[in-house]
Amino acid sequence: MRPFAARLPVPALTFLFLAGLGGCGYHTLGAATHLPPGLHTLAVPVFQTRTEIYGTETAMTDAVIREFAARTRFRVTPSSSEDADAVLHGTILKELVSPLTYNSATQQSSSFLITIIVSVTLNGRDGQVLYQNNNYTFRQQYESTSDLPTFLEEDPAAVERLSREFARQLVADVLEGY
Repeated sequence: MRPFAARLPVPALTFLFLAGLGGCGYHTLGAATHLPPGLHTLAVPVFQTRTEIYGTETAMTDAVIREFAARTRFRVTPSSSEDADAVLHGTILKELVSPLTYNSATQQSSSFLITIIVSVTLNGRDGQVLYQNNNYTFRQQYESTSDLPTFLEEDPAAVERLSREFARQLVADVLEGY
């Protein structure tokens, strides 16, 4: 009886050989192949803002720092120090709060939608752009409390949720090179 490989036609053997060389395309998390191999320290200074709403830039910066620290082996620092291998700059371009639903009894808005548009650039030490996205758009809905004795400001919690979603997506995009 002939061995299995001897029974296959030459094109099939060539295909199998080349497919084995190609690999499956998967890699471990945090092993971004498009980032420089010498990248060990990542600086993430506080995001800039072009809006009049205060506090969102801090929430988004903190979420990005936490996500990079949790998902990579980079040493992540909140300052743009000279010894950082790369610096991630973010700018909040727009932050809009729009009413979604109205309470017909009180004639007031009962839920809102926060929309934030962010521009992000990751630069290497030499100034080379390693990653850039000028139009991240994220939305988060929240409900308003109409009962004054139990009033609780809901928009900071919505901004925190939105910041975590943004950070997860940004880190995934940077690591996967999209």
